[in-house]
Amino acid sequence: MKTFLATTGRGFGDSSLARAEYGSGGEWSIEFPLKGQDVRCLAADPLNPGILYAGTQGNGIFRSEDSGQTWKTAGMEGQIVKALTVSPHESGKIFAGTKPAYLFVSSNHGQSWQELDSFRRIRGRRLWFSPAEKPGQAYVMAIAISPTEPQSIVVGIEFGAVVRSTDGGVTWSNHISKSLRDCHDLTFNSNDGNWVYEAGGSGGGASFSQDGGKTWQKKKTGLSKNYGVACAADPDRPEIWYVSVAPGPGKAYGQQAEAYLYRSNGGASWKPIGWGPHPMAQMPIALVTDPDHSGHLYAGLTNGNVLFSEDYGEEWMTLPFNLSGIHRSLIII
Repeated sequence: MKTFLATTGRGFGDSSLARAEYGSGGEWSIEFPLKGQDVRCLAADPLNPGILYAGTQGNGIFRSEDSGQTWKTAGMEGQIVKALTVSPHESGKIFAGTKPAYLFVSSNHGQSWQELDSFRRIRGRRLWFSPAEKPGQAYVMAIAISPTEPQSIVVGIEFGAVVRSTDGGVTWSNHISKSLRDCHDLTFNSNDGNWVYEAGGSGGGASFSQDGGKTWQKKKTGLSKNYGVACAADPDRPEIWYVSVAPGPGKAYGQQAEAYLYRSNGGASWKPIGWGPHPMAQMPIALVTDPDHSGHLYAGLTNGNVLFSEDYGEEWMTLPFNLSGIHRSLIII
């Protein structure tokens, strides 16, 4: 059975990180580790099963070596960590994005960190500005590493840019045309490094690349709303990917989201999928696919429910637990 962890968005209370595990007695147990920490993002180490990282609002990074049951500090003290990713190529290599929008790397499981200074010199960053959080500083929202090119990294900023490095972060592009400046979610296909996907709040809601992030094209045909929240892609069929959208930020993160969930198949227009009539009251705020099973899709909802489909989103079931709320980050191990 899988273990689920999610950020709940509930600040420094006891439930900013939720964990669901299927026990030997045949029942799901829910716990809230890392009490007293405002957890903002999560990442799992693809080369070391059970090792997880959590970025917090002002207290740096924490690491777990037992699938999220217990945690200890892993550096970046005092930093607001908004995005984390772990290299699928090099054991113990982690990238962390912060607010303000800086980028850091560790090559030893978080024992020490180094800022990638070149990220501060990206052209146009003086125009980055996010109205999402006072005082309006932009921040790193997503970091994606190619599954086939270890030195290829794509980073999304809220609100500002999508930028790319092909040398492991030594140098960076400026904002890439036709990607979405207001990045909310960004991911490579888990098996095909040519495909990169983005959901964002500008430019139509969804964009994708078929050349590793070098060039992008916006995918709007069929979308009824243009505020993209989350995206995911099938591991074996990279042309199949998913995006959740809403009318705007007030709806996406509110009690009545007016949410839509769509699937794209290559060049075809978006097709609405989901577990009820659109629009839906609960936002699919996190979308996760299974790298080992084509067609499997999980949707984490703002009310804490996790839904599962094994046929590309045609039919759904609600998993028998509730995480009390999901805010952006959902990982499954």
